[in-house]
Amino acid sequence: MIPLYDSNPTKNPSVITVAVIILNAAVFLVMLTLPDFNKTLFEYGAIPAELVYSVDLFPFIPVPVHVTALTSMFMHAGLFHLIGNMLFLWIFGNNVEDIFGHGRFVIFYLLCGLGALIAHILQYGPSTVPLIGASGAVSGLLGAYLLAFPRARVYTFFWFVIFIRIIPLPAWLVIGFWFLMQVLNIGAGGQVAWGAHVGGFLTGVALYPAFRFLRWKEV
Repeated sequence: MIPLYDSNPTKNPSVITVAVIILNAAVFLVMLTLPDFNKTLFEYGAIPAELVYSVDLFPFIPVPVHVTALTSMFMHAGLFHLIGNMLFLWIFGNNVEDIFGHGRFVIFYLLCGLGALIAHILQYGPSTVPLIGASGAVSGLLGAYLLAFPRARVYTFFWFVIFIRIIPLPAWLVIGFWFLMQVLNIGAGGQVAWGAHVGGFLTGVALYPAFRFLRWKEV
């Protein structure tokens, strides 16, 4: 199942959501122009060993190591990696931004990304493989969307052998199925950080009440 769009209109312009999508796309295009794409991933990706021990492993970068906890959220390993994350960001992020407001949304997004990174470090310890991508932060948006709009209709591409349809499904089913897949794949290995997705999602669920209901000055 691949979510394509929802039937949940927003009341306000999704300024930050669009800006984050543009920023991620711009970073990816810039990375393509660099002489060594993989070297850049290791320079500005979040490497658990560097963050745990506060040490800059080769290749060295001209910024503090802990800055990579943020830069890694805006880097992607390939076009499909980028498109997948940005699709989910647009479908679910614009409505979360609508209910939080622009300033809260920025803080929420970044905190979910950090929560995903912490979960990844707890799972893999002092790994030297960089974690990159917006999926951890986007996973937090899915958690918030699930709590805010569980019955919203999400139009989903469904393909089974010769059966191909776009089916409207409730958000709780689409996101619930997605979350189940992440949990079941933890420890499966490969290039997907399943545990980071789960960590980002749970961070979003945990932070949602404070960002939605507590009164604090909007940025």
